[in-house]
Order: sequence, then C-alpha cells, then structure tokens
Amino acid sequence: MIDPAALIHPLGAVADDATIGPRTRVWQFSVVLAGAAIGADCNLNAHTLVEGGARIGDRVTLKCGVYVWDGVQLGDDVFCGPNATFTNDRRPRSRQRPEAFLSTIVEDGASIGAGAIILPGLRIGARAIIGAGAVVTRDVPAGETWVGNPARRLG
Repeated sequence: MIDPAALIHPLGAVADDATIGPRTRVWQFSVVLAGAAIGADCNLNAHTLVEGGARIGDRVTLKCGVYVWDGVQLGDDVFCGPNATFTNDRRPRSRQRPEAFLSTIVEDGASIGAGAIILPGLRIGARAIIGAGAVVTRDVPAGETWVGNPARRLG
C-alpha cells in the first residue's frame, strides 16, 4: 500500500503492492519492487533501488546509488551515503540463487559513509558510524565508528 501522502517522482518506478509510508519521497530513476516495505518520512534519492524482501524503517535517507537487496533491514533514522553497497550472497554465481538470502541488519540511527561496502549476514549496531569507503566484514557494535579495509574500530 502506498500512502497517499507519499511523494513519488513521475520518473520513479514503484510497484503497486510495495508498502510506502506517509511523507516518504521517491525521486527520479528510483525503483521500489513488489513486496518492499518502506516507512514514513524517508528520502530515496535518484538512482536507488529497494528489492522486494528489503525492509526500511522511518526517517531513512538513501543517497544516490544505494541498492537495498532482499534480506537487508534498515532501522529507523539510518543514513546511507552515496553508493554505499549492500550485498546479500556470500558466493554469488550467475543464475544460481541461494535458497534464502542472508539477513543484514542496520540498527536505528546508524550511518554508512559514501562508497562503504557491507558484506552479507552482518549486524551494524545502533548509532554506529561506518566511514566512507570502509569494507565491513564483521558485525559492528552499537555506537562505534569503523573505518578502513577491512573495517576496524577507530580509536
């Protein structure tokens, strides 16, 4: 169900059976697939994609170039910088889908910097910060800042 108070740009593509909360904005060249769930007051910038099995909380910002795949769950007040990358398959092969995608959870208030890569099946804790360009290969505890490749705790 798309809330009537949601703002969908005429060049955005939203499936009829996606769920989009009130005052959420979906900008041009963004795609929301069938079965996706997006909360209220979100901002999906241009060139974003939300796949059918993805869940996005309230007041989430997806900057340009962010794709949220099946199995990815973003809590409330999450920020994803430009081209932050989520993955959902540890051993991807063409035309060979896993029986189930790994679940990646980004808890409330976390921020993911531009160009960061989040490997599948991880948890990023509440209010954690992932630096730009970081490659996250393991769980990040709440409130910590992680940077680098592979990402490690700052300080």
